[in-house]
Amino acid sequence: MKQVYLDTFGCQMNVADTDRMELILFHSGYQRTLEKEDADLILVNTCSIREKAEQKTFSLFGGLKPLKTANPDLILGLTGCLGQQEGKKLLQRMPYLDFVMGPDQVEGIAQAVDQVRNTGKPFVWTGFDQEKIYSIPELAGDLPKSPGPSAFVNIIKGCDKFCTFCIVPFTRGREKSREPEELFDEVRHLVNRGAKEIILLGQNVNSYGKRGLKNPMPFHELLYGVAEIPGVERLRFTTSHPNDFTRETIRAYRDLDILMNHLHLPVQSGNNQVLKAMRRDHTIEEYKGLLAELKSEVPDMSLSTDIIVGFPGETDEAFEDTMKFMEEVGYSSSYMFAYSPRPGTPANELPDSVPDETKKRRLQEVISLQHKQSEKLGQSFLGKNVEVLIEGRSSKPDYIYKGRNPQYWNVNIQGEEGTIKVGDTVTVQVENITGHSLNGTTRCGAGVQ
Repeated sequence: MKQVYLDTFGCQMNVADTDRMELILFHSGYQRTLEKEDADLILVNTCSIREKAEQKTFSLFGGLKPLKTANPDLILGLTGCLGQQEGKKLLQRMPYLDFVMGPDQVEGIAQAVDQVRNTGKPFVWTGFDQEKIYSIPELAGDLPKSPGPSAFVNIIKGCDKFCTFCIVPFTRGREKSREPEELFDEVRHLVNRGAKEIILLGQNVNSYGKRGLKNPMPFHELLYGVAEIPGVERLRFTTSHPNDFTRETIRAYRDLDILMNHLHLPVQSGNNQVLKAMRRDHTIEEYKGLLAELKSEVPDMSLSTDIIVGFPGETDEAFEDTMKFMEEVGYSSSYMFAYSPRPGTPANELPDSVPDETKKRRLQEVISLQHKQSEKLGQSFLGKNVEVLIEGRSSKPDYIYKGRNPQYWNVNIQGEEGTIKVGDTVTVQVENITGHSLNGTTRCGAGVQ
């Protein structure tokens, strides 16, 4: 078989897209390699949500250029959101590229590779799928790898929110949902091949099923449907938007034992004026109300969020509002960024009024605050037993395996080699905490399911 090297930047949707391309290419005669030098095809699935992700992409391709020079038959492809955003500009900047594709062309990756092989000419393939619904056809036969104990399932793509800072609606298009039966079939397929935990993915999962489906189904009903599938032991989803997070979804957390007690709900800022400038269309008071209702139903709910500092117009007072809000909520973890203008977004037209040094200082302050919050929340697990789904080998010295508890904390596990394995659910006694990781011990056979 030919060999393909795959690299991914960005969100879990991109990770799932890369997995899909790997499967399609496997059925076209390609096997994945971890060595760039051995590859017949190199694909980089890119992100454009942050300037830093773009810089990493260009740096990576700079390192790939000598491989292409040494082996002209090597095919270099760039896929994903940066491809959608920049298109032909990428071929001009990196003429050694063979093709550029957007996210909607994932299903056509084999045709793209064949076109390069047959014509030898570089090309750009972007644009949006004109179908009203979103479908991922199943490929029968062998798989390049097992899904692992935790598996992603894309349920919706695109976004209709048009937050002023966000490029996603312009790179992934408008919202489109997959038919529920197709999703249920995929979950069954994954469970039959060893998956224990299903993570439903979308730029805004709460918008699932709003329109276009032949068999309409709101998001909370989809959760109940997946929970009924035999073999699904854990269920999660990401990412949510506060405007579409419904009371019915809150009740699903209460009703479904397998729906894990963790919610990633991006707030972006703790100041209403900044939220208005971001076009988030919710207030801090409304966001707080959602969390209060959620915690009244599920008291041990763990929360994480996204924070942007240095957005145009963010004053010192507005930034302090964000710090105070984070302290009030007590997030277990956060994705924190300094604002960077993205071409094509409405915010790009606003004066970037916050100096870079101020952005850097504010970012360090929110990172420091989050570290303190994580440490404080982590202490509440000390000496307690937590249930952990083992996902793989731990990279932490003196620990064998790693996994996650229901609240989505990383857990590193000590124990006797051979007594537990990937895919087991075990009971771990927490002995110490580092960052957002719990570290502990499970004894021979303790709590293995």
